[in-house]
Amino acid sequence: MSTRAFVIAGSEATGGAGLQADLKTFEKLGVYGVGAITCIVSFDPASGWGHRFVPIAGSVIADQIEAATSAHDLDVVKIGMLGTPETVATVAESLGRQPWRHVVVDPVLICKGQEPGAALDTDTALRTDILPLATVVTPNLFEARTLAGMDAIETAEDLAEAARRIADLGPRYVVVKGGTGLPGDDAVDVLYDGQDITFFRAPKIGNERVSGAGCIFAAAITAELAKGASVLEAVSMAKDFAHAGIVGRITTNAPFAAVGWHD
Repeated sequence: MSTRAFVIAGSEATGGAGLQADLKTFEKLGVYGVGAITCIVSFDPASGWGHRFVPIAGSVIADQIEAATSAHDLDVVKIGMLGTPETVATVAESLGRQPWRHVVVDPVLICKGQEPGAALDTDTALRTDILPLATVVTPNLFEARTLAGMDAIETAEDLAEAARRIADLGPRYVVVKGGTGLPGDDAVDVLYDGQDITFFRAPKIGNERVSGAGCIFAAAITAELAKGASVLEAVSMAKDFAHAGIVGRITTNAPFAAVGWHD
């Protein structure tokens, strides 16, 4: 397992999302995973499983990135939840210290444990400092509406329009995930490469979102890019991988299932 990939993301203690899900995905796909933690999200079982959000100090994030990139020759990285403008600035500065073959950004715009004003500041910093670095960005419907400045995304063509608008923010490729939020029997995603739109479809597995599905989708893209796949090949494989994770989802004591796989 000599192929390596890096992830900079939040910790999610139930194991279904965040850095935990990313590293499991890398392992499942035969890639050695290295990770730096940006924040800690702990769902609160005593308060409706709401989010408790604790950011990691910027200097500590920078130290982690320095250690990881010094110990390993890393040139492919996934960026997950950042959470604060300080974290965005720290990560952008740290990434700028070396060249990267691929940067995959899963643009987690808001955590329910954050104040709306703080979340807006983070969104703005993400657009300015992180998206222009991205090879691939993978927003869900909410994130795509926000980044594209659209009131609604209700059709596959709306997905494509959102992808084109988000590409204007700087990423080379945009994948907009329709998921369960788009009407119809299929979960539809679109890939925009700056010229062409490619649609990916798979039958919906129920109508409830599964915790971590977006994380493992972006992590699978990252792993496949690390192994040398093209972006189109990586997205196609990640679509199948995430679909399998939803089919094999794990029931928990929380009011949401987590992605899983049947061996």
